[in-house]
Amino acid sequence: LAPSHLKKQGTHYDLAIAIGILSLSTGIHAGEDMVFLGELSLDGKINRVKGVLPIVISLHQKGYKKFIVPKANAKEACVVKGVEVYGFENLLELVKFLSGELKKEPESFEIQDWQSYDYDVDFSEVYGQHQAKRAAEIACAGMHHLLLIGSPGAGKSMIAKRLPTIMPPLSFEEAVEISRIYSVAGLLNDDFPLITKRPFRSPHYTASDVALAGGGTNPQPGEISLAHLGILFLDEFPEFSRKAIETLRQPMEDGYITISRSGGRATFPAKFLLVAAMNPCPCGNYGNPYKACTCTPMQIKSYQSRISGPILDRIDLRVWVEPLDKESMITMKPGESSQKIRERVIRAVQIQRERFKNSKTKFNGHMTNEEIKRFCVTTEEAQRHLRLAVERLNLTGRGYTKLLKVARTIADLEGQEKINSTHVAEALQFRVEDKTL
Repeated sequence: LAPSHLKKQGTHYDLAIAIGILSLSTGIHAGEDMVFLGELSLDGKINRVKGVLPIVISLHQKGYKKFIVPKANAKEACVVKGVEVYGFENLLELVKFLSGELKKEPESFEIQDWQSYDYDVDFSEVYGQHQAKRAAEIACAGMHHLLLIGSPGAGKSMIAKRLPTIMPPLSFEEAVEISRIYSVAGLLNDDFPLITKRPFRSPHYTASDVALAGGGTNPQPGEISLAHLGILFLDEFPEFSRKAIETLRQPMEDGYITISRSGGRATFPAKFLLVAAMNPCPCGNYGNPYKACTCTPMQIKSYQSRISGPILDRIDLRVWVEPLDKESMITMKPGESSQKIRERVIRAVQIQRERFKNSKTKFNGHMTNEEIKRFCVTTEEAQRHLRLAVERLNLTGRGYTKLLKVARTIADLEGQEKINSTHVAEALQFRVEDKTL
């Protein structure tokens, strides 16, 4: 198979090889502009294969418009606009089609009303925790990484699991971008092969570094890439292995991850929103006003040090989730609904889309240094606050830019063009390392 210098493996080529042989031996006509994809079983059945969506997108960009694929992959290929897709269940049916004995219309896939917010949970179910909910709103509005710290039962996981209900809707381009990754992993639904909601991935803390990053002889995307443009929730954060946690470093900064294995090298997108939750100590009660902590200072320091400085520095928002007070627990007064919070988030996202319309950047959390200089314009009073923060908190260069990005998102939530001192002050409260961390 040409070109010979490119390594080829997998069953994607089965159908193309079979049609090539049949066109020479029987004279059936297979047009040069046709692309054949599919696994062929011994009984002639054409089986589904992984990665059809990215293959069709790539070949369409090179000018190919007609695709012959397994019936199970037909709707997936139809997601790409401007292509002609024919799906077949067996080789005999395909041969009849190519010889003119069988007439067949191109497959179609209608996408209607797919931007829905149908969730079983809502932020109104979270009582109290105003600061943590405000941090969640900022995180979703600008795609800022979030760390929730608090005692067991304080509501960390409850807040994290409701984040998808306030995330901005996907654009069609974003939905296709996510679906490409899921296609490679073989996780798309045959009947509706488009990811229409932002992913929410929540691997168990026993997950290995390979499970997070991806891998295998033929590199496959891991949890980091499957959370692209969505949320990667890591509960019990310090319980993950050190190697697994440090795997997050590069993708948190660059927005992609490169995997090199014996079978090849692959680069997968990984612009995810990290939401991590952790107890402050082994017993979980350090800083709890209602329960005494039984841990020694050495145990507390050792437990918290499982999260390295470089990882913490990459997290934009750090929030201590205090235990619910008795009054809030007894009255059970509903909080603000997800719909109201989401409306503010969407307004802020629309401001960002207008701001970055000529850039690859989509959210404030992904701004480059040049974009920070251009778009994070501050008032004189805000500038004084920033100078004081740098001097007193010993912020790193990364910490300072994270602070500016968060302040920019807070200003967007309020519809303000310039970042003022109030925005900086609120951003600062999520950077202060209270209670050891």
